[in-house]
Amino acid sequence: MNTLEYLRQFRIGEYAIFDFAVSFLGIYLLSPLLSRLFLKLRIKIPKQNWLFLTLPLSILTHLLIGTITPMTANFLDTGGHYILKIVIIGLCFFGIRGIKRVKK
Repeated sequence: MNTLEYLRQFRIGEYAIFDFAVSFLGIYLLSPLLSRLFLKLRIKIPKQNWLFLTLPLSILTHLLIGTITPMTANFLDTGGHYILKIVIIGLCFFGIRGIKRVKK
């Protein structure tokens, strides 16, 4: 068993804690850069909003690249996983709530 397999064995339900931790840490570290980039496009996105948008963006990214993870599959499942869908839609709402257009 290599290190990555060992770290991914710790789970909450069917989701690996390691994957969540790496995703949120990555967005936390990239959020200042992403906020500055979008500010040049005259869109102000607070750094905390990137944390709310982490899971919705990861589902969208996995769909675009064609990698279906358990969370992506559960989100797309029409017959269940309603709590996950509510959480993701709630995270989208809180992530979009603080975004503003900046006037020149």
